[in-house]
Amino acid sequence: MRTLIRPLLSVVLGLAAMQAQAGKTLDAVRQRGQVQCGVTNGVAGFSAPDAQGRWQGLDVDVCRAIAAAVLGDPNKVSFVSLNAQQRFTALQSGQIDVLSRNSSWTLTRDASLGLNFTAITYFDGQGFLVPKKLKVTSARQLKGAQVCTQAGTINEKNLSDFSRTAKLNIKPVVFDGFEAAFKAFFAGRCQAFSTDASALSTIRNKEASKPDDYVILPDIISKEPLGPVVKRGDDDWFAIVKWTVFALQNAEELGITQANADKLKVSEDPAIQRLLGSGEDMGKLLGLEKTWALKAIQAVGNYGEVFERNVGAQSPLKLPRGANRLWNQGGLIYAPPVR
Repeated sequence: MRTLIRPLLSVVLGLAAMQAQAGKTLDAVRQRGQVQCGVTNGVAGFSAPDAQGRWQGLDVDVCRAIAAAVLGDPNKVSFVSLNAQQRFTALQSGQIDVLSRNSSWTLTRDASLGLNFTAITYFDGQGFLVPKKLKVTSARQLKGAQVCTQAGTINEKNLSDFSRTAKLNIKPVVFDGFEAAFKAFFAGRCQAFSTDASALSTIRNKEASKPDDYVILPDIISKEPLGPVVKRGDDDWFAIVKWTVFALQNAEELGITQANADKLKVSEDPAIQRLLGSGEDMGKLLGLEKTWALKAIQAVGNYGEVFERNVGAQSPLKLPRGANRLWNQGGLIYAPPVR
């Protein structure tokens, strides 16, 4: 009997130790009264300060939704501007609680950095911007071309892989900063600029003196699933960030909007009741209030509203939903159910 008791006791003590450590990020956020969120140092539509200095964008709204779910107030966020080289180190060191900075989910990053990717908020892919005068219609015509891109990013590696596979002998011209890379392109340093396709429209429309002089090639050379990232080792915080994104996506599927969320609390649909906190208490499973998802939706709207306002039809970018439509509308956005 003793030989059985000792192993069981070890398991119980081990579980107790894990439970004692769980939720440390949530505790720190509550004690601080703010979510520390890492964002870009300026990619319109995703995270960039407006003329008044207020951060705007799809990634920014994810941070505000998390703050609303956890603290009941979408404004209780401290935005930390990070470049590509700083972003993962800032999360690893505890400088930020969550990284919401158009970062691609890859095996290398997921398995070797001590981080967890939580959910996909934007399905992207890498493309090319070229001067119209070159009369290039495909990236496969860029043989021997100099292509500007940012150093230390997936874009740099994708460009190298594409060049090697297609035997194009592309010559990457890399810059530490994103802005430095596209400014060098517009200054004529390179024949093309390569980054995520979602950013190419912004760069052409905002940074080019004559946007019509440039064309985005149809080629997409990579898969870039983007979404928020957290530090590994705190499963409670991982679940909170993940399910906040899923809540916004489920809200769109259920027809819940920023405007009607409060009224729909009396809905007879059990799925709506669970999501909005008028039915089963889903919040307690996350260590949050019953109305955690309601507050997130009231703060930023459902996923579709967040998309359209920041990068879609209602935004200067006017990017098509495409793969970022819901799964039942021909897209790839598929959130697990709240039940």
